[in-house]
Amino acid sequence: MWKTLIAKELRAHLLSFRFLAGFVTLFVLVVVTAFVLTGDYVRRLDECSARRTELDRYLRTYAHFNRIGNVLRPAQPPVPFQALVRGLTADVNMEAFDNDPLPVMFPLIDLTFIVTILVSLIALILTYDAVSGEKEEGTLKLMLANGLPRSKIVLAKAAGAGLMLLGPLVVSLAAGLLVIVLDPRVDWTGADWAALGLILVAAAAYATVFALIGILVSSVHRSSASSIMTSLFVWTLLVLVVPNLSPYAASFLSPAPSRIKVARETARLTDVDRDDLGRKLAAQYRAEVLREHPVLGERLTEAEVKRRVAEDPQYRAAYEAGRAAVQRAWDEANRVQNAKADELRRDLRKKEEAQTGLARAISMISPLADFSYLATDLSSTGTRNQAHFARLAGLWGQAFYRDYQPRKIEAFRAKDPTGDPWNTAIDMSDAPRFHYVEEGLGGRVRAALPPFGALLGFCVVLFAAAYVAFIRYDVR
Repeated sequence: MWKTLIAKELRAHLLSFRFLAGFVTLFVLVVVTAFVLTGDYVRRLDECSARRTELDRYLRTYAHFNRIGNVLRPAQPPVPFQALVRGLTADVNMEAFDNDPLPVMFPLIDLTFIVTILVSLIALILTYDAVSGEKEEGTLKLMLANGLPRSKIVLAKAAGAGLMLLGPLVVSLAAGLLVIVLDPRVDWTGADWAALGLILVAAAAYATVFALIGILVSSVHRSSASSIMTSLFVWTLLVLVVPNLSPYAASFLSPAPSRIKVARETARLTDVDRDDLGRKLAAQYRAEVLREHPVLGERLTEAEVKRRVAEDPQYRAAYEAGRAAVQRAWDEANRVQNAKADELRRDLRKKEEAQTGLARAISMISPLADFSYLATDLSSTGTRNQAHFARLAGLWGQAFYRDYQPRKIEAFRAKDPTGDPWNTAIDMSDAPRFHYVEEGLGGRVRAALPPFGALLGFCVVLFAAAYVAFIRYDVR
């Protein structure tokens, strides 16, 4: 009986035009998306390689410490999974907008978009008349008159809809993956394939959520026309309204200061105010050195200063004391002003994290948000990957600014005591490079557990609600 009921549901779906239209649309979109995103990934891979080559040339010939911070910024290379899931790392900046504005105005479709939008719509289209449609045709009354338990009927409808959604998705995804693996530049690891398998399981749970919504709505309406309208309303609420309103609700409930305002204030503290304080302290400390070493008050040309430093040990000691005093003044100015700026940044970061956490919690009311968080975290293209990238960038910053830069400046001054290491081109070809390594699969899976649990929770609650509604449904 159980197999017969499921076979009936599968046969009804297979012979319907809506299933054929949904399958064809899904297949074409997945294949085209894989082809386009694979080309986009390869293009960005070439751009990343070109930037590295230019950076090596700059570090070898033109680099100096006063401006190196604007050039040697850590940049994340494209990850192989972006041939299927674009995520946050594919956000386009204004330079890319100038080169090609279409991805900004009309973002490219990816697997997450296809599952969250298209698959959810197909699920509702297949199930909006699961109960009300059979009532209108009279088949529901016949099944119940033959003693079929309502529990088995609703289970068969849910299982049939789930299988009919999973089958086309697997076939379409297999065709899209064929496009990806045929490109030799896309190198997927075992962790990527495992992550894809978990994403596919989550996609099945996500599709089941909307199939159960369709069955539930159909179980509380007496006509298919009213059922489809209610189903589309629920879809709009869960897919479009809740995820898009959650940031605004969070900003109202947990406000944070303007990032632009904080950036302007920190720029003023670390630029104009820092320079004013540095010049003031440098004059003060240099005056103290002049009282101990009056010889520094003599007006000499740069060539004469170099000659006396090389020939006169006493003058060299005085010169070193003066330079150390100026350096101490600027170090103090940097310390004071950076502490003020860091305090503003910490306050902003704390409030933004609270706001982001609240927005995420509110958005998880939507199955779309749950699947999006899960898919992007597993594919190393989401917010968790941004935090992972920031940690790696911080470690590189310590290696460069705390270890490499002081050692390089000390070596420069040992060769030329009167030179300016901050504004002189120095060969930095031996500088530590930033190397991005994806987070391990275990950490990504742990991050995906809460949204996956939310999807399973939706399935359980919606099935219980659909079962109760069907038990109480009047078939007359």
